[in-house]
Amino acid sequence: AEELAGRRGRGPEPGPGPGSPVGRVGGESSPGGGRRVFSPAGEFREFSRRQLRDMERLFRQYDAGKDGFIDLMELKLMMEKLGAPQTHLGLKNMIKEVDEDLDSKLSFREFLLIFRKAAAGELQEDSGLHALARLSEIDVSTEGVKGAKSFFEAKVQAIHEASRFEEEIKAEQEEKKKQAEELKQRKAAFKELQSTFKQ
Repeated sequence: AEELAGRRGRGPEPGPGPGSPVGRVGGESSPGGGRRVFSPAGEFREFSRRQLRDMERLFRQYDAGKDGFIDLMELKLMMEKLGAPQTHLGLKNMIKEVDEDLDSKLSFREFLLIFRKAAAGELQEDSGLHALARLSEIDVSTEGVKGAKSFFEAKVQAIHEASRFEEEIKAEQEEKKKQAEELKQRKAAFKELQSTFKQ
């Protein structure tokens, strides 16, 4: 019966297509027992829309069962294809590190947590998750973001630099105004001097 139910779940029912919104992969269970639509762009703001699309494409590519999850065997295949095969225990540990709902498989949200941790430098160099993030060809640093802390530091620095730039522009404008005023006064003084000689 379980096998039949599994087959029925993978029947002719169409899964979300490539044109579907990014948030459709793997709806998350809410504490009330219902399903809520997970919005990656809303929760994972440190990544660009392009990065999120790349991560979704990678997730779909290895979600062989098209059930919105990457299970142990799918993760095994993924790591082999990325050229970093893992032991059975290694794969279990990879899942455990980001498996928030403890269902022993990766939802799309949990999959994104791998890249969040990679961007924040929270993954051990020798861990399977670090290898997955490094070998997946999704550059999580392209936005200049190395985690939330440095993201906000970079933003503050950018604001500071922008205000300093504005101050420099204002100072230049004031200097030009001052020079224009001095030139105007010199011309007026010259004309006055010229008119006294003409008389």
